[in-house]
Amino acid sequence: MTTKADFTPQEWELVLEGPPSAGLIVITAQRGGTVRETISMARAYAEARAQHGQSELLDEIVAAKPEIDHTRYGSPEELKTHLLEHLRDAVALLERKAQPQELDDYRRFVVDLAERAARAHSEGRHAEDPVSDQERAAIAEIQQALGGEVAR
Repeated sequence: MTTKADFTPQEWELVLEGPPSAGLIVITAQRGGTVRETISMARAYAEARAQHGQSELLDEIVAAKPEIDHTRYGSPEELKTHLLEHLRDAVALLERKAQPQELDDYRRFVVDLAERAARAHSEGRHAEDPVSDQERAAIAEIQQALGGEVAR
């Protein structure tokens, strides 16, 4: 099992930034709903904590307070590019250090968090399809950064 102890402080920070980076990509994909989307992300962390014991690595990730690099970027596109790079770097690091199942768990958690954020803001949309085209495109970019379609 892979744990926080297997990473340098900088590497661990990178791993921790992956999930909230995905959430922020979705939140910024379309205007409005930031509060609901943020609450939805917090719930994803809480539910993952409740499933304690299935993955020690994921347990340690969700036990940490989700934080994101608050550096200012010149445009939303620049922010998205930076956040997608965080995801690619985190996955590359986990490919080297984590077990395959732990990497899969991480990918699933990141995509689940992004999808929850997208579904949380459904103003003006039909209840049966609460995800906008912009949010769907953002989730596709997140999945690509994670290494392709994530098995659910």
